[in-house]
Amino acid sequence: MHSNRTRAINILHFRKTDRLPAVHFGYWTELIEEWAALGHIPRDFVGRWGDGGDTDRELDKLLGWDHNWSVTFGGDMGLRPQFERKVLEKLPDGFLRVQNGDGLIERVKEGAQGIPAEDDYQLKDRKAFEELYKPKMRYSDDRVDWAFFRNFNAGREKYDCPVGLWAGSVLGSIRNMFSIVGLSYALADDYELVAEIVDTYADMQYKVAEKVLSTGARFDFAHFWEDVCFKNGPLISPVMFEDLCAKHYKRMAALLNAHGVDIISLDCDGVTDRLLPVWVENGVNTMFPIEVGTWGDQFAAARKKYGNKVLGVGGMDKTVLLRDRKAVDAEIERLRPLIALGGFVPCPDHRLMPGTKWELLQYYIEAIKNVKF
Repeated sequence: MHSNRTRAINILHFRKTDRLPAVHFGYWTELIEEWAALGHIPRDFVGRWGDGGDTDRELDKLLGWDHNWSVTFGGDMGLRPQFERKVLEKLPDGFLRVQNGDGLIERVKEGAQGIPAEDDYQLKDRKAFEELYKPKMRYSDDRVDWAFFRNFNAGREKYDCPVGLWAGSVLGSIRNMFSIVGLSYALADDYELVAEIVDTYADMQYKVAEKVLSTGARFDFAHFWEDVCFKNGPLISPVMFEDLCAKHYKRMAALLNAHGVDIISLDCDGVTDRLLPVWVENGVNTMFPIEVGTWGDQFAAARKKYGNKVLGVGGMDKTVLLRDRKAVDAEIERLRPLIALGGFVPCPDHRLMPGTKWELLQYYIEAIKNVKF
């Protein structure tokens, strides 16, 4: 019998394993609250759940999961220090205008999870970059928890799953600083400024990853986060994306490969096909969570185009878990040809949403473990 870690790693290297791993990507906060109200889980799980943490592993045991895919560690690759989160205005409709840690002004509903509405942004010109943002993008040794990573290997076994290195975000985090509207204007009005911001931020992230790896800490994979696509495709011209970002993926991938990390995954929601060439041709080889959405399967087309250069974790339509066993069975049948390709680990295609049925989820978990391939 293989370990949880070995199962996933074997599949992504096209090696034999005893069975499919049952892998997930976490939960909406509202679902945790819902399950607690229904008595499925202890009330104190609310507020303390997080990817890869003790509560996450407790939930894995209760439901039957093998592990969460998103168990990653790394240095601080964000703005340092972050902007102060502060409420700027209370609105009549119950929403708040809030400055978040990226300096973005958002409309938020307290206690709700999801993507807040972008209301305004501060990164509007070079002056704002030089004065407000650039100082927060500098590398410093306190971005790395040196003692933690020097002792990292001794504690890896407690996770019993693939353990990843956080590789940061080449453009997604910068999009969060600009806002979608702000980035769109900046790309048209001052492309050179955007390029400088991307380079500055990516250089800091590379340095952080380099320092973490220099401690001797070992990782099974590395993981980027981007979220620069939506239901109709990318939020940026693929030509611009390649010009701005390709070199940074390539440099980071070379660093990771030199330290024995050959599974490099990237989280981008939406329809990703037009940006996929940039990722695949510059070292990113694993797509996650491969949203199904209204557009259907994306993995089969990617595998047809790139062959075994493209691996996948995800691609399971999580909405069937709100319905019934018949819907779950049909989804598993849809996944069988993808599983047969190898190099693919099925996983709900994003965090499980409110309304996900506890018993139905247990049914899916047991069924996916027994798929023959």
